[in-house]
Amino acid sequence: MRHRHCSNAARGFTLIELMIAVAIIGILAAVAIPQYRDYVTRSRLADASAGLTTMRAQMERYYQDNRTYADIGTFVSPCNNATASARTFGNFLIGCTGTLNATQFTLEAVGSGASNGFTYTINHQDVRATTAVPSTWGATCATKWIMKKAEAC
Repeated sequence: MRHRHCSNAARGFTLIELMIAVAIIGILAAVAIPQYRDYVTRSRLADASAGLTTMRAQMERYYQDNRTYADIGTFVSPCNNATASARTFGNFLIGCTGTLNATQFTLEAVGSGASNGFTYTINHQDVRATTAVPSTWGATCATKWIMKKAEAC
């Protein structure tokens, strides 16, 4: 005669175990999602630095050819190019701001879309500045580009 072996052991998960697993996932998500957003934002800020350094090099080439940073007749300074796509790098539009004359210029990268709230500058002396960042990112800096959240000047 064959005896069946009956077990009173429960199969599956209890409600408590399931709630613990959901709580752990919630805690991990609460930490990971903001970190991921900051990482994505930082990757977009690379467009500003690449755009500003590229435009600065174009301004220096323009100066070598014309001995001025300013427009001369039909020769237009790269930062005054009427075609916005030539001055757009990712979510940043580069243009001249402040002084633009024979010996001085200041380029400004203004963020839009996902990079809205960020503004960076560079001038003819290679002085870099962060003139605007979202309040959650910290403060501006007159001597360097802030590329990480809460980065010190």
